[in-house]
Amino acid sequence: MVNVNALADNGAAPARPPGPYESNDEPRAKGKLDELAFARWKELGITPARPCSDGVFVRRVFLDILGILPSAREARAFLDDRSPDKRSKLIEAVLGRPEYADYWALHWGDVLRIKSEFPINLWPNAVQAYHRWVYDALQRNVPYDRFVRELLTSSGSNFRTPQVNFYRAVQNRDPESLARAVALTFMGARAEKWPRKRLQGMACFFQHVAYKGTGEWKEEIVHFDPTVRSAGLKGIKPTFPDGRSATAASGADPRIAFVDWLLAPGNPWMARCAVNRLWSWLFGRGIIHEADDIRPDNPPSNPALLSWLERQYAVLKWDTRAMLSLILNSATYQLASIPRTGHPKAEAVFAYYPIRRLEAEVLIDAVNLITGSTETYSSAIPEPYTFVPENQRTVSLADGSIGSSFLDLFGRPARDTGLLAERNSSPTAAQQLHMLNSSHIQQKIARSMQIRSLLASNRQPPALADTLYLTILSRYPTDAEREIVVPLLRSQRSAQDGGLTLAWALINTAEFQYRH
Repeated sequence: MVNVNALADNGAAPARPPGPYESNDEPRAKGKLDELAFARWKELGITPARPCSDGVFVRRVFLDILGILPSAREARAFLDDRSPDKRSKLIEAVLGRPEYADYWALHWGDVLRIKSEFPINLWPNAVQAYHRWVYDALQRNVPYDRFVRELLTSSGSNFRTPQVNFYRAVQNRDPESLARAVALTFMGARAEKWPRKRLQGMACFFQHVAYKGTGEWKEEIVHFDPTVRSAGLKGIKPTFPDGRSATAASGADPRIAFVDWLLAPGNPWMARCAVNRLWSWLFGRGIIHEADDIRPDNPPSNPALLSWLERQYAVLKWDTRAMLSLILNSATYQLASIPRTGHPKAEAVFAYYPIRRLEAEVLIDAVNLITGSTETYSSAIPEPYTFVPENQRTVSLADGSIGSSFLDLFGRPARDTGLLAERNSSPTAAQQLHMLNSSHIQQKIARSMQIRSLLASNRQPPALADTLYLTILSRYPTDAEREIVVPLLRSQRSAQDGGLTLAWALINTAEFQYRH
């Protein structure tokens, strides 16, 4: 079996493709996005990777957009399809699937700090309402500008107007804390590093955000109250982050003036943050890296590409699925993860697809999908439930307070800060030992009626090998792999024993556990 760990080697270009991860072709620009990427590579003297193979592509798109693996049937159908436009057709089909909203709500749950317990304290009922609002917005493909406006200007009950929970999902509710949360989430800026006067000027837009309880337990009304003022902002006038003073009508909610400024044509703050974050969720790093640390002394690796994407998002009328489709269809996104250069900037300018471990939720869901098993999650606070339904995907867990030892071990974020870096995808020895030796994983495989059923329907070792590779790695085995695997399956006491052993081995490859 090909050692996928070798994919991270930045050495000299091999004489020929080393395995099933890339094609023999040279990459060709498909549009303006690629032209800007290719121009940057040429400027730096970087040879980009070859295009990825079909097996890599189908797996990559399913994971990056849906957070799931393709089934063996889906992978086989795509690999056997000879249509020249099959990749673009797959992209559009995947973007239209319901799992899209589940997975991207997970991304937004991290950013929006959707968590019921300390230190966020949204409480379970509000968490469920907030998460459902985000999910519905993604499912209906609500334009991003409208999504932002509703989050920042709404008033009402945290149970009945869920988007007001944005102003509750903070550790402190003073105007400066609210301004920092807005800057981080929608401008990609860490406002705590700004000059104090600049932060205070922005905080003035949020000093009239008020909170009051109701007769319903843990319900809270978030609303605009012009009588509420911050003593710490006395004498400070509302000032936009670009230094311009605000001119709002007397008695008007200043949040509206701020959002009007944020969404104004030509204002780069929101578009830059939004497209850079989308890019980072697809590639593992932003064109500005970290994706939520946008500042003058942290320049983009490809300024022309980022500027074009900013403008294009507005041209697309803030249609997020259209923007994702644009990126996914590019030759840049479809590069293999095997670099053909040792240039130190090759990864930063996306001359190859960056390898990274699957998120904790995606990894355990993949194991569960293959084995037909489930996870048991429970909430320490029995409202609105104590036990999570077993058929629920892990990526669709709304509450960051609900976890497990597996999720903790594999770096699921606490959702305390809204920083992308809270999610830790760095591999550890403890993680690998868990996948290799824990009874948790071994029992899922050994007791899997789903794998046994797959094996029973493929009595001949070659067909059995095909089924397992398609199910776990989304590709056919190579000729070299067949020479090893088929005799191994024949040498076992039964196809079931050999198949379960092979399934365990494939699940423990880097190829399965990593995006590539």
